[in-house]
Amino acid sequence: QVRLVESGGGLVQAGGSLRVACAASGRTASVFNLAWFRQAPGKEREFVAAFSASGGSTSYADSLKGRFIISRDNAKNTVYLQMNSLKPEDTAVYFCAARHFGIARSAAAYNYWGQGTQVTVSS
Repeated sequence: QVRLVESGGGLVQAGGSLRVACAASGRTASVFNLAWFRQAPGKEREFVAAFSASGGSTSYADSLKGRFIISRDNAKNTVYLQMNSLKPEDTAVYFCAARHFGIARSAAAYNYWGQGTQVTVSS
């Protein structure tokens, strides 16, 4: 089992940058594949990016590739999402998720979730 705690959300102006972090804790936290999803009001939860437990694979939502960068510090069991050139439409609650086997783009494939961190981009 793994516990996920997000941090680093906040208010930023359009065009700015923000980094959110997700700390995974638990005896086997290092073997989990970690991902970021986001959910805006009235919308479905959508995939943002994922980073494999082995560090060998990453995956991004096509629409966010180039602006968002996912990274992972295995020593700290923490995954980061660097968000650049932010737009008002990036406003959402950003969730961290974990699963055992491989990375996936579907929220239904993830077994563990954090509580989320709010990111608000003002115009």
